[in-house]
Amino acid sequence: MSKIIIRSFADLQQYEGTEIGVSDYHTITQEQINLFAEATLDHQWIHLDAERAKTESPFGGTIAHGYLTVSLLPYLWGQIISIENLKMQVNYEIESLRFNQAVNVNSALRLRVKLLSAKDLRGVIKARLEVTMEIENSRKPAYTGVITFLYHFNS
Repeated sequence: MSKIIIRSFADLQQYEGTEIGVSDYHTITQEQINLFAEATLDHQWIHLDAERAKTESPFGGTIAHGYLTVSLLPYLWGQIISIENLKMQVNYEIESLRFNQAVNVNSALRLRVKLLSAKDLRGVIKARLEVTMEIENSRKPAYTGVITFLYHFNS
């Protein structure tokens, strides 16, 4: 699927109520998990200790931090849509987010997005997105939720 190109509020608004698209898969590596642990100071063994996780974890190995998978939203969203003529994008809100399943190391994730609404707030565009982070070969997603981005277009 090719990227959707958005250059204005009107361009975005036409997708309201529809599924916009699905990203490519991104594989979560142990190196990425380790780097995230360093950045967030979350060194819990279920993320970092492969040997212990094999024997003591109900997941059979290390798992990604839930917030690592959430932090991938802007990156994967950028594979679905290209917002041009943009001054700035701001992560505004996570209205709801439910973690449904742990993401094991070496799992591949992709993002599925539906545009719930796009509102023009005096020149700032508020886009509410229904997001599903899918795990390859799994019926159950890693998480589902509603997030909001603010887009400041150039005049």
